Amino acid sequence: MNRDHTCGELRKTDEGKHVRLCGWVAKRRNLGSIVFIDLRDRYGITQITFDENHSELVKDVRNEYVIEVEGTVAVKQTANPKLETGEIEVLCDSCKILSSAKTTPMIIADETDALEELRLKYRYLDIRRNPIKDKLILRDKIATIVRKVLHDDDFVEVETPILSKSTPEGARDYLVPSRLYKGKFYALPQSPQQYKQLLMIGGMDRYFQIARCFRDEDLRADRQPEFTQIDIEMSFADEEDIFTEVEKVMKAIFKEVKGINDLEFPRIRYVDAMDRYGSDKPDLRFGNEMVTVSDLFKGSAFAVFSNCVKEGGIIKAVVFHNAAEKISRKKFDELNEFVKIYKAKGLAYLKYDNDEFTGSLNNALPAEEKEALKQFLSLKNGDVVFLVADRKNIAETALGALRKKLGEELELIDKNAYRFAWITEFPMYEFSEEENRWVSAHHPFTAPRDEDVDKLSNDQANCYSRAYDLVINGYELLSGSVRIHDSMMQKKVFDALGLTEEQIRNKFGFFIEAFDYGAPPHCGVGIGLERLTMILSGTDNIKDVVAFPKTASAYCLMSDAPNTVDQDQLDFLSLEIKKD
Repeated sequence: MNRDHTCGELRKTDEGKHVRLCGWVAKRRNLGSIVFIDLRDRYGITQITFDENHSELVKDVRNEYVIEVEGTVAVKQTANPKLETGEIEVLCDSCKILSSAKTTPMIIADETDALEELRLKYRYLDIRRNPIKDKLILRDKIATIVRKVLHDDDFVEVETPILSKSTPEGARDYLVPSRLYKGKFYALPQSPQQYKQLLMIGGMDRYFQIARCFRDEDLRADRQPEFTQIDIEMSFADEEDIFTEVEKVMKAIFKEVKGINDLEFPRIRYVDAMDRYGSDKPDLRFGNEMVTVSDLFKGSAFAVFSNCVKEGGIIKAVVFHNAAEKISRKKFDELNEFVKIYKAKGLAYLKYDNDEFTGSLNNALPAEEKEALKQFLSLKNGDVVFLVADRKNIAETALGALRKKLGEELELIDKNAYRFAWITEFPMYEFSEEENRWVSAHHPFTAPRDEDVDKLSNDQANCYSRAYDLVINGYELLSGSVRIHDSMMQKKVFDALGLTEEQIRNKFGFFIEAFDYGAPPHCGVGIGLERLTMILSGTDNIKDVVAFPKTASAYCLMSDAPNTVDQDQLDFLSLEIKKD
């Protein structure tokens, strides 16, 4: 058995050629003495025709049988424009059944009514469908382009360990018990962070890896417990160098996949992104930037606004043009509840239409304050302005979420556009309410801005780092930073995080020791391969671009994992399952 052509390959120019094809039966049509079979493989579909002399060959064949056919290519009288092979058929003279198939629990077609749960349980069948198959092929294409660009720029691909040491910070680790070292555990890497920095110390000054990573965290539509990261690290480099390399990679991918040649990569500081968009991953495909209007209401008769400003809060506003007729009173009530998800106390609004104001603030604000707001925001008839008065971080985040929600619902977003932005100078720390201490916002090996070194231990709230993200269309595509390469600076950061010498030695001992032997300045990024594939393929569900994904509860419906193991295995590892 050896096919000499694929099911997506033959054309009119192959007329008269004797061929051998293999594949799955996608459809069988019996017209009495003549039988037509659509034969499918991952390359496409070819129609196989069995005349009255050969129809007996497939009398027992049904959908999803695997068969081998031989025959002669002929040009159809009437072409099928829906198929790339639609101008030809293969007149079969020989057929062999390679494998029979039961009736499938789901339709194997581009359009299927199967629920996601069923598709995940029978994922190997789902992969036969073009919408899934094509995304897996796209994923491979992206990885191939990345490898070519980086190899051409003298990067070396190096694999790092899967079994590593559990370290603090970040998400929870997946742990692997050791058989040889009873009571001790490996951890699956959340990213190759320490190893890629050690490669820089080892002199591998341009490294990359398409690395598997694991995080035991709550899932969502764009997150899986195991994922793939395009990891890049450079020595004797700074932000400009890594930005240039990443932009080169993105331009190559988007040119090859989408035919786009005019990508732009604006840079926005974190504080400005939060101020203008209320998000550190802003969607730039539409405008509607937020504005701070606190100064207009410092002495307002409306106590909610004036007291907010007096107590150190801010008032943020966002305008939606020509939306007055599109947003009902019921919708305003829904949006008021929506911002409370983000801890805002509430949402105020004004409609300006027919040269007059209506809305929740209309009676609360005096005429002169409404007029000042109108002038400041250049309101026109048909405009709606939303306002949130609260603590700075809450007002920005809540109104930013509202901006994104209404951008979608009012169809303001160009779905065919791709808008990148570098978000730079992230906070060095974030305060953990759970731990009641400052923790690393990125990871503890991120370098602070030079001007903020003195703030490391005494002004954490206003200390900013040399961390950066590349965002696209409202998604974080990659995260990275300039790394600390000086052992004294690394000690300052650990001290600021409240780590003791013993904790540092136990968790990072081998890593910190390496810095004593000469570490070059270095920086890097980790690009989410699944997320990039998801964006380029036009889906908003990351499971669509993973061959065998888990559910939102990190469960594999197909293989029934995780599952119990034999008691002998537990005894062998000196493990005992705690009973509730």
